[in-house]
Amino acid sequence: MKDLGNDDLGKCPVMHGTHSTSNTGTKNTDWWPNQLNLNILHQHGKKSNPMEDDFNYKDAFNSLDYISLKKDIHALMTDSQDWWPADYGHYGGFFIRMTWHAAGTYRIGDGRGGAGTGAQRFAPLNSWPDNGNLDKARRLLWPIKQKYGNKISWADLLVLTGIVAIESMGGPVFGFGGGRPDIWHPEEDIYWGSEDEWLGDNRYGDTRQSLDNPLAAVQMGLIYVNPEGPNGEPNPLLSAQDIRETFARMAMNDEETVALTAGGHTFGKAHGAGDAGLVGAEPEGSSIEEQGFGWKNEHGSGLGRDTITSGIEGSWTSNPTQWDNGYFDLLFKYEDTWKLVKSPAGANQWTPENPDAEDLAPDAEDPSIRVPTMMTTADMAMIRDPEYRKISKKFHENPDIFADAFARAWFKLLHRDMGPKSRYLGPDVPNEDLIWQDPVPKGNTSYDVNAIKDAIKSSGLSVSEMVETAWASASTFRGSDNRGGANGARIRLSPQKDWQANKPEQLSKVLSVLSEIAEANGASVADTIILAGNVGIEMASGMDVPFMPGRG
Repeated sequence: MKDLGNDDLGKCPVMHGTHSTSNTGTKNTDWWPNQLNLNILHQHGKKSNPMEDDFNYKDAFNSLDYISLKKDIHALMTDSQDWWPADYGHYGGFFIRMTWHAAGTYRIGDGRGGAGTGAQRFAPLNSWPDNGNLDKARRLLWPIKQKYGNKISWADLLVLTGIVAIESMGGPVFGFGGGRPDIWHPEEDIYWGSEDEWLGDNRYGDTRQSLDNPLAAVQMGLIYVNPEGPNGEPNPLLSAQDIRETFARMAMNDEETVALTAGGHTFGKAHGAGDAGLVGAEPEGSSIEEQGFGWKNEHGSGLGRDTITSGIEGSWTSNPTQWDNGYFDLLFKYEDTWKLVKSPAGANQWTPENPDAEDLAPDAEDPSIRVPTMMTTADMAMIRDPEYRKISKKFHENPDIFADAFARAWFKLLHRDMGPKSRYLGPDVPNEDLIWQDPVPKGNTSYDVNAIKDAIKSSGLSVSEMVETAWASASTFRGSDNRGGANGARIRLSPQKDWQANKPEQLSKVLSVLSEIAEANGASVADTIILAGNVGIEMASGMDVPFMPGRG
């Protein structure tokens, strides 16, 4: 007889010795590994969402006392807590990293990742090595989230906090758009890589440019690149290759890449005060008594100057709580004397030989103590790679240009996954339209829909031609970053007009006919394409198909 796992046969097997969970048992997927997994259909359903059915986040956000919220976040920046004290008495650099890493998972390959859902709160992101100790950053925000409740989502709060952090240290900001509703459990539809260990890199083909699509980060558990260099090799030129490929896959060009790197590293510090072996498990792997925290540190006090996160130790500038040009000042001043050293945690980093006293940084706890600054291998790439060097030199010599470039790149980083500007909420939304927002002129709604439908019916176009064109126009939409779709009628333009799936010859004929109808009736081509699809369905089925005008 099979052992039921009950050592005391006198006990009730229902309540005592039997296995009450299936964690160790054989599962359906073990018996039938090729079975279609439909779990994804239940993702983000009503049962996991604590909000009422009629909750509307847009309405909730619009009722928010936004000015008071920003004041409270500003106050938090210098409200250092004993359980996790602020470096230099200011949480700015810490929160910038939190925000950067919330948004930095975005990749253009499939539009997934990014800050749009507050996913940093959940596995696997909450336990990635690159997100070490950001559990404390989010915990610091709990009182503010509690005060403002559902009027501010975690997703919006994680983004806004990084913007306020920059403001509080005198840095340039371009604006903020709210409107990111939260998810309430881990996302199961994102491919983060095939590796089964942290920092694995089984994602490359023959070259560093053959990164597995749609991935952007170089290793499992990293947001961008390995700061020590490819697989920890401290080679700035090879690091530049990784940086360029990774940032391009996150929609950033070289100038935006340098601006983000230099601007972000103007603030705060990296943490590698001691042996990384003294750091405990990540939040998802920690015991329940840690109450959601991870990375418990047994080195010294485990806090402040004893903190261990990336293993790299030190600040990039001598004034890490103030916006200035110190990052480029130090990079270029000591460009011939940077030497490769090991941090106390054993990480590769660079420090200038014989730095001037004015170029030393304050200790994280005691400003009267001065300590060396450092640069990572990725930072060294900003002056060793020829193209990055040109941009770095321009920014160094033109601080105003640098400030504007950083503000714009930071705004793009935080908003690229939100889709069109019409989705932004709040008083800090900038007026300027930006090319990466794919701006579309406002469409007309005051035209005679029935007149256009009659013209389409008598145009000689077949049902299949009309329906296929409308389908091709609309089907480019992806909900991951709200891009594509019928608005703008981009099917008229390259590359879509030449896609073989869109039957270019047929498409050209259909668009020629529909464009004339649109112009004659004061409608956009985008609306007319969709109306034609509706007409085709109605002709084939006899049903009425609803239509909403207004596409540009």
